[in-house]
Amino acid sequence: MIFKTPWVLFFIPAIVFGFLLYTWRAKVPSFRFSSGALVEGLKQSWRVRLIRSPLFLRLLTILLFMIALAGPRSPLGETQHHSEGINIVLVMDVSTSMAAEDFTLNNKRANRLDVVKQVIADFIQKRPGDRIGLVAFAARPYTVSPLTSDHEWIGKNLQRVKFGLMEDGTAIGSAIASAVNRVRDVEGKSKVVVLLTDGINNAGKIDPIAAAKAAEAKGVRIYTIGTGSRGPVPYPTMDLFGRTVYQNVQIDIDEDMLKEIARLTNGAYFRATDTMSLKNIYDQIDQMEKVKFEETGFRQYEEHFDKFLLLALILLIFESILSRTVFLRIP
Repeated sequence: MIFKTPWVLFFIPAIVFGFLLYTWRAKVPSFRFSSGALVEGLKQSWRVRLIRSPLFLRLLTILLFMIALAGPRSPLGETQHHSEGINIVLVMDVSTSMAAEDFTLNNKRANRLDVVKQVIADFIQKRPGDRIGLVAFAARPYTVSPLTSDHEWIGKNLQRVKFGLMEDGTAIGSAIASAVNRVRDVEGKSKVVVLLTDGINNAGKIDPIAAAKAAEAKGVRIYTIGTGSRGPVPYPTMDLFGRTVYQNVQIDIDEDMLKEIARLTNGAYFRATDTMSLKNIYDQIDQMEKVKFEETGFRQYEEHFDKFLLLALILLIFESILSRTVFLRIP
């Protein structure tokens, strides 16, 4: 048995010492007689012999409360998850260009970010055996989730991704470097990064091609996805009256750079011009090789504080009854 807060137990010796000191100094209740001959030969009753019993019950009650407060528990072991899957980091662009509404979601026009989030959420749910991480980026990268097989937790964090989490821009090189740092030291042959963007690298201090070469050196394969319709796309803006209006704007993608990143890392480049093609691209990742891994989960415990607390309450009630009945003293 171990304790959650063992420092509480250090107070027990002081409590016992104080109780013994109090008991030693306390006077035993007695009556005065004019002559000892009046009580000579009388034997002590069991009540007299046990006159201090309520005090000891009170001490035992306090000690049980202290033990319960220390949090006694028994370890049941660590949960182990054995599975086969891909070690993969999903990298998504959240710059303001992703607000263009040239995709559809549930048969309604939607911006690129909302569609990407939905497609990634579906992808995560379909890959229960994969260890997945998530990185969002604009002018700098932000780790939404490290590599984990807890897909429910990733899904919750994915829903929190939105515009404005960081300054605007497109730091593709920094995003690649961040993703590679997450996956490079993971055991297994399959280390994959899926990079999705709709723009041109214009921020960050790391060159995307240099980041790709570093990824290749670490054995990380990068799949790149250029997202967005070809030609001018509807982009929401606010007019002078605070109303949402749309302007057709041209958002360019550096496809040559994305193709080179994929080539250097033995990956592949894809172009998603609509929601369906984006879904199909993520579905193709399912054809990659699998890798075994083991993940240690939380250590599980069986808590015992309630047993000590219940016993302490029973003794407290029992001591209170005895003090008011059998061992009732009249001053």
